[in-house]
Amino acid sequence: MTEEESEKPETPEEIVEDIEDSGVSEEVAEKEEALDEKEQAEEPKGEELEKAAEAESLETEKGKEKTLEERKKALLEKVKKLKGKVDITSTEELKEQVKAKKRAEMLVPLDEYVKAGIYLGTRVVTPDMKPFVYRRRADGLAIFNTDLIDEKLKEAIEFLSKFDAKDTILVCKRQAGWKAAEMFSQLTGIRVFTKKYPAGVLTNTSLPDFFENELTIVTDHWLDKNALNDTLNVKKKVLMICDTNNFSKGADIVIIGNNKSARSLGLIFYLLAKGYCKKKKPDTLNDIPELEWWTGETETGEGAQYGV
Repeated sequence: MTEEESEKPETPEEIVEDIEDSGVSEEVAEKEEALDEKEQAEEPKGEELEKAAEAESLETEKGKEKTLEERKKALLEKVKKLKGKVDITSTEELKEQVKAKKRAEMLVPLDEYVKAGIYLGTRVVTPDMKPFVYRRRADGLAIFNTDLIDEKLKEAIEFLSKFDAKDTILVCKRQAGWKAAEMFSQLTGIRVFTKKYPAGVLTNTSLPDFFENELTIVTDHWLDKNALNDTLNVKKKVLMICDTNNFSKGADIVIIGNNKSARSLGLIFYLLAKGYCKKKKPDTLNDIPELEWWTGETETGEGAQYGV
């Protein structure tokens, strides 16, 4: 960075990006910002500090003193210069800009994540899933961070798009996901196993239906453990959907979210199908049903809500 660039005041957009990239909580950032402003107002730094120290010593040595008017004039000039460099956008406005930018870049509006209940976990939280949990509700259910859900889905789409449909399988033994899984298969051409996965189909070459794949999408490692174990035995890649009660061991890429509800699984398979078709089969994009089709199951009661 040149000296001219370093003196150029940051725009609100650049400040917003700095806040996002820092990884510091908003509360800590506010405190640090206040301290920085105080330090900037009270102390010069670097070369300015050396010059100020030298001038102070020379001035004392020569026994010179500025008059009150001279000091006042110098301070006013300094304030005038600083005004051009200090951004007056309030902290609250910056927060809103950060939130708005994140929401605008989501795969679907935040409301859709909420309606599908994808953020609802279980009462059990494994160490693998703890980093993705935002809080617990009063009833003990763990709540996923929706920003992280969106980020993980984006990563999964990029990863999935590296594989051809003929080299990929989706395993979904949970009944709540059958409808969406079948549509996902129809749109992408990826083979799907729903009601039953024939154990050994990926490992036992003597089986008549044996075949080789490069990637297995696992909906729930507890229910789909046979497919997961087979995939790991032949050292192939795994894309795994993990709820808070899942372990991610063996997964190359993880999608976090509720993997027990038809609405949640519908949203996940919709986004995977849409992202995959966009990159690999753009001519089929118009064939993808609207999101309501994927999440439109009528579910009542707590058991139905969580797909159990």
